[in-house]
Amino acid sequence: MSESCTHNCETCGESCSERTASSIIAPMNEHSSIKKVIAVVSGKGGVGKSLVTAALSTVMRRRGSTVAVLDADITGPSMPRVFGLREKAVTGELGILPSMTESGIEVMSVNLLLDDESTPVVWRGPVIAGAVKQFWSDIVWGDVDYMFVDMPPGTGDVPLTVFQSLPLDGIIVVTSPQELVGVIVGKAVNMAEMMNIPVIGIVENMSYFECPDCGKIHKIFGESGVEATAEKFGIGNVARLPIDPRFASMCDTGRIEHFSGPWLDGMADAVAAL
Repeated sequence: MSESCTHNCETCGESCSERTASSIIAPMNEHSSIKKVIAVVSGKGGVGKSLVTAALSTVMRRRGSTVAVLDADITGPSMPRVFGLREKAVTGELGILPSMTESGIEVMSVNLLLDDESTPVVWRGPVIAGAVKQFWSDIVWGDVDYMFVDMPPGTGDVPLTVFQSLPLDGIIVVTSPQELVGVIVGKAVNMAEMMNIPVIGIVENMSYFECPDCGKIHKIFGESGVEATAEKFGIGNVARLPIDPRFASMCDTGRIEHFSGPWLDGMADAVAAL
């Protein structure tokens, strides 16, 4: 596979090792060029996957990269609120354009297409999966260095569609420091292995609480097992996010791009090294 590969075998005459594996990859929008695609996944809900997606996207944007976020959590979209996007997506001469955040991150989410963001998406699995593929193929993304896909939790229709239909360069697993962390991470990692997709790293959210007065570290959910889990599955990159009320406030008020902290710098390095 050459460095200029578009992952669209239908328009390529080359014979390479990726052709068979990519035969069901959905075609990229003809007016788009996306260099790296990273899915942010979790084995269960409520672990902060959308927070990690938004924060990591912000870190990569601060480094000067062009960044996009595809919100694949169709029934529980949160990216517009996290980034403070209120204007709906618009249609240009070439097609539907993604919305742009304050710092210049492109975002597409079903909530940017609905008249009322509180309207529930009551669709069956195949329809939801089809919508995700349309976000990839029909949206005019333009030139993007890194696209992060905010996935719904679990290993159902939509994650399977993303794993099979988008040219993923890797996944990042988000978890929390609870007893079932090994089982939860294992499901996501094993699914990625089945699809021959590398695991970039694990982010443990709500890992600890640092007292603002004395600086003492408290393990609210007990001792973490993330290091042992990472070693078990041969995952080299581990990041830990603290319990910080500022994170929740920034997500609720659409100011995630204003967060500061070094917690995801190592994970960003791993993404940049792809």
